[in-house]
Amino acid sequence: MAHNLQGTMKKLIDLFHSYSGKVGDKYHLNKTELKSLLQEELSGLLCDSRDRMAVEKIFSELDTNKDGEVNFPEFVALVTELIIACDKFFIGFKKDEMENSNPKKD
Repeated sequence: MAHNLQGTMKKLIDLFHSYSGKVGDKYHLNKTELKSLLQEELSGLLCDSRDRMAVEKIFSELDTNKDGEVNFPEFVALVTELIIACDKFFIGFKKDEMENSNPKKD
C-alpha cells in the first residue's frame, strides 16, 4: 500500500491527466480543459470558476511560459497556492476558535 503522500501525488498526477489531452497535447491543459477542471474539481475554492474572464485571468497567470497551454508544473503551482491559502485560512480559523473558547480573565 502506498503511503498517504505518495498516494496523494499519484492522484494529483492522474487528475491532471484525466483533463489534459482531451483536445490536443495530452501533457497540457488548454483553456477549455482548465475551465472544466476548475469547475468540476475546485468550484468550492474558486467561486469565479464559471466566470469566463476569471478563467482567462487564472489561465494567463498559470501559463508562465506563455505557450498557450498549462503544463503539469504550472498546474501544480496553482494547487500549491490553493493549499497554502487553505492552510493559512484554517490556522486563522483555529486561532479565532481557540481565542473565543478561552475568554481572557481580567
